[in-house]
Amino acid sequence: MDAVVFDVFGTVVDWRTGVAREFERAGTRAGVQADWLGLATAWRSRYAPTLLRVVSGEVPWRSLDELHRMMLDDVLTEHGLTGFTDTDRAELVSAWHRLSPWPDSRDGLSRLRETHITATLSNGSIALLIHLARVGGLPFDAILSAELIHSYKPDPKVYLMAGDLLEVPAPRLLMTACHLEDLRAAADVGLRTAYIPRPLEWGPGHPAAPAPDWVDLIATDIPDLARRLAP
Repeated sequence: MDAVVFDVFGTVVDWRTGVAREFERAGTRAGVQADWLGLATAWRSRYAPTLLRVVSGEVPWRSLDELHRMMLDDVLTEHGLTGFTDTDRAELVSAWHRLSPWPDSRDGLSRLRETHITATLSNGSIALLIHLARVGGLPFDAILSAELIHSYKPDPKVYLMAGDLLEVPAPRLLMTACHLEDLRAAADVGLRTAYIPRPLEWGPGHPAAPAPDWVDLIATDIPDLARRLAP
């Protein structure tokens, strides 16, 4: 294996507690009380269906920040939370740029980078991913985003783009994620796959899915992945 590319939201960073924390801060300013973890989950639950509408051509491409704002407005309306100003909403959208990494991510990426090219392969924008890398001290060699081709995963073109830009053939490129649908799409265009279950991504009571037979490698966390890929 020559290079390892990573899904970011959920696999490398913890979106749920980070977004909930930002919701609570905004709610305090607005004088609003709500189930902040529940709102974070409701917001994230709109992510995949919204992006699939873009991939299918049903709606035109927009940046993830724009799509996050659309999803946020819908969630707040659905929950009757009208006290958030435009400034509050913009701050909440930018929360996705400030998420904390999982405790193993920084060390695991550092170890992996000693032997392999490492890069993001995310639906987050280039700017968002740079911000996450800087906030979390995440030592990626490259920041790759679906934004570069104005599409989103699971569009096959996103995975093929990574191989082209890194000049790594698909069988030597390992897509790493905690989401099986992401890995399935990568496998379908010839990439190798590594599954890192993140049982806390959606909170207690939502265990990670078992790994199917077609996954090439299963690791408990990113340091474990580095150990398994060590020469």
